[in-house]
Amino acid sequence: MNRLTAAVVLPWRFGRAVVGSGVQTIATIVRQGLAMGAPPPPAFVRIGFAPMSAQGAALLGCMISLPPGTTVIDIDMARRQMVLHMLDTGQATATIQGIRQQFEPPLRAWFGEAA
Repeated sequence: MNRLTAAVVLPWRFGRAVVGSGVQTIATIVRQGLAMGAPPPPAFVRIGFAPMSAQGAALLGCMISLPPGTTVIDIDMARRQMVLHMLDTGQATATIQGIRQQFEPPLRAWFGEAA
């Protein structure tokens, strides 16, 4: 992905993530309030991220934290890992896959480094 494409695609994907995460978080809260099933298990999750500069990792952390439901707690540049707090780990795999597919490629176009 080139930088121009990344500059167009990334804001669109981020906006879509904010709306989607908002809907999922509201649904989780409503399910808990109505006692519809067991509450989802919140947890801390460690994920790796693609090779990128510290600025790219910080922007990725912001893009993960700003939509509701997931917050970046720590960014370890030496290991290229982030610690996330996830409100609902029932869909942790899908959330992590979405981060890798939607946010990392455009960020690597701008902030990528050699592996």
